[in-house]
Amino acid sequence: MNKLLAGLMSVLCISGVAQAQSNDWPTQKTIKMIAVFPPGGSVDQVARILAPALQNQLKQNVIVENIGGASGSIGAAAVAKAQPDGYTFGVVFDTHGVNENMIPKLPYNTKTDLTTVTMIGTAPMVLTASKASGITSFKQLLADAKAKKGNNYGSIGTGSLGHLALASLAKDAKFDWTHVPYRGGGPLMQDALAGHVPLAIGSLFLVKPHVDAGGVIPLAVTTSKRSPEMPNVPTIAESGYPNFEAPAWWAIIAPAKTPAAIVNRMHEEVAKALKNPEIAQRLKSQGIEIAALGPKPAQDFVNKQIDIWGAFIKANNIKATD
Repeated sequence: MNKLLAGLMSVLCISGVAQAQSNDWPTQKTIKMIAVFPPGGSVDQVARILAPALQNQLKQNVIVENIGGASGSIGAAAVAKAQPDGYTFGVVFDTHGVNENMIPKLPYNTKTDLTTVTMIGTAPMVLTASKASGITSFKQLLADAKAKKGNNYGSIGTGSLGHLALASLAKDAKFDWTHVPYRGGGPLMQDALAGHVPLAIGSLFLVKPHVDAGGVIPLAVTTSKRSPEMPNVPTIAESGYPNFEAPAWWAIIAPAKTPAAIVNRMHEEVAKALKNPEIAQRLKSQGIEIAALGPKPAQDFVNKQIDIWGAFIKANNIKATD
């Protein structure tokens, strides 16, 4: 009986602490948003677009901290290890749904050590060519590939959706393409602009400014339909691979034991920010279709991504060192 009472008191105590945290949030201290890729990439940009709006809405300082590396897993690990008090969140990319099956000895379990607050939205990825490559169209690239001409393509990292999407295409079509991983969108685009890597795949959010400036040539998008932001760029699906579809996506995460009341409130605030016309237009202009999925559907989406790409990784024996 004494053990039962002690256990009940412990549960009530924990519940009371969580309730107190929820009632006080977010008045206690600065909120940290960890962008899990380096500055210059889409994750960093999304975080820095949202942070000022959230700061204004919550009447609390919101800072962005970049913790990049290992396809976003180092930053996600920092979120998983943080106090679940509602003052640490993470902004993640589609690699978040891949790392569980890609990275050996990952220091957290994506499904159980983290919780998804909001699935922000999706966007096409764009396959681009450097001006130095001499490639000006996807049709030309396919002709080269079918003629057994090898090529290198860069992505934001091993296991990124860009990497896996093109690895899938290359395997199915028997193209001799070699993957070149980078530590994020910023470094990838620097080398693409300099001509150090002939092909680069990144989210429309990441590459559109460089396309608009004439720095790289857009060849194809990875969604099943053309992007309104790049209506003249064909889809891979319409170019002979009708079942091909691989959109990029962004989400906000928190430590798994963050009180549900705080997770729900943060989602509400993010959803409110995403309805702000200025923010919505900034994201839309970069190709992001806003979804603003709440905690339950967002977590279901992430879990499905983990399962889909986990099966592909295992079936094709893709390793983190590829």
